[in-house]
Amino acid sequence: MKRVVHWMLAGAAVTALSACIDLSPSYQRPAAPVAASWPDASSGASSGAAANAPTSAALAADIGWRSFFVDPRLQRTIALALSNNRDLRIAILDIEKERAEYRIERASLFPEIDLGGSDEAERTPTSVRRAESGESATTSGASGETTHVYSANLGFTSYEIDLFGRVRNLSKAALETYLSSIETRRSTQISLVSDVASDWLTLASDKRLLVIAQETQASQQRTFDLVDREHTLGAASALDVEQAQASLQSARNSTAQAQTTAEQARNALELVVGTRVPDADLPDAQVDPVASITSIPAGIPSAVLQRRPDVLAAEHTLKADNADIGAARANFFPTISLTAALGFESPALAQLFTGGNRAWSFEPSAVIPIFDAGQNRATLDAAKVTFKIDVATYEKTIQTAFEEVANALATRKTIDEQLDAQTRTVKADQHAYDLTMQLYQQGSDSLIDALTEQRLLYTAQQSLVATQLSAQTSLITLYAALGGGVDAESAAAASGASATR
Repeated sequence: MKRVVHWMLAGAAVTALSACIDLSPSYQRPAAPVAASWPDASSGASSGAAANAPTSAALAADIGWRSFFVDPRLQRTIALALSNNRDLRIAILDIEKERAEYRIERASLFPEIDLGGSDEAERTPTSVRRAESGESATTSGASGETTHVYSANLGFTSYEIDLFGRVRNLSKAALETYLSSIETRRSTQISLVSDVASDWLTLASDKRLLVIAQETQASQQRTFDLVDREHTLGAASALDVEQAQASLQSARNSTAQAQTTAEQARNALELVVGTRVPDADLPDAQVDPVASITSIPAGIPSAVLQRRPDVLAAEHTLKADNADIGAARANFFPTISLTAALGFESPALAQLFTGGNRAWSFEPSAVIPIFDAGQNRATLDAAKVTFKIDVATYEKTIQTAFEEVANALATRKTIDEQLDAQTRTVKADQHAYDLTMQLYQQGSDSLIDALTEQRLLYTAQQSLVATQLSAQTSLITLYAALGGGVDAESAAAASGASATR
């Protein structure tokens, strides 16, 4: 019992020695190389900001996608993507891999205790035994003696006493890499949610454009039929018929192209989702609002970008690099290892565990680096350069995030005016086309003027759909750029993982 107590005390002393020195640099978060606020940030809130203040006042990162997107069809499509998208699946598997590697590194902090047993059998010829003992050989022959040595022991082998923090820093680096993989998965989910919503809205827009093309083709068909009848009656020239025919065929071509684009948009959506989307969950030919808010409050500081998962992942990578520097510095100092065992040893198995057969071994060892041809120095230099590279990556990540938010805010600032202007343009072109057709039927205007107005109307309708899509996607982009797109459950899980440090 006393020996067990002594071993426990020795283990505690070894653990205390292992927590002596940490050679990693003191970590400081790099300053964000962006302005404190976005350009014209006060203009980012639309005229409806006051009405939406209770909802939009919460940071985007705190709004789960189920709360942000209100269309049930889109919600189901996003949920389908989260279950089937391969990029997200890879990111989840990366977390499992990094967690396992962290556990491997962390296990190095503790001695690996093994229980073992052995039986060593040896046969020695009698002549050899007598010669070794100096006895005279009185007999000859192949007789010999067989001996056994039985042993059972409990101990550890080559346990490194982490005096200079090498093992602890390697474990810390593995932990930060694991935490970075968690943030990468969250970032992948945000991108996936944003991409699915954008592709879903794009499909809705393409379906709307197909409807417009079909309506334009039907209108062109009616115009051609009218001109053809008038030509039969002698009220229209052959040139009018050919012009009407050319416009009709152009409309047919536009309809076919719109049909192709809509089908390709569905294919693009299903590629992102990772499986076929049920018809019931596909959008119709409208670009209706799908988000719960339409603005963000003015004055949000750019510091919120530091909550974005991709920025957090980049910072965890920096912390891992910082720990790697500490591990590289520890290579310049002695490495002390212990091998120890406590057990029993006996030539007879039946007497193995008797008191007089107790055995123990204690083998400390130390390795002091003298000459390594510059290997340790090169390892340290590489770790320092890697840290500098990842600092630049961290800064670039923040700059990219800042640009994404600034661009989305720039669109949101004028989108209402663009929508109003384009809506008025469509109404004006529709009125102009109707008037021109009336004048043509009354013989006061030429057919070419009516066909020109119809093309202008078609173009204006396409532009309106594009502007409506831009209004929706800019809000989605802004939501994702500010770190939104993770459900509350996912955020809680990530926070719990961070707490394992």
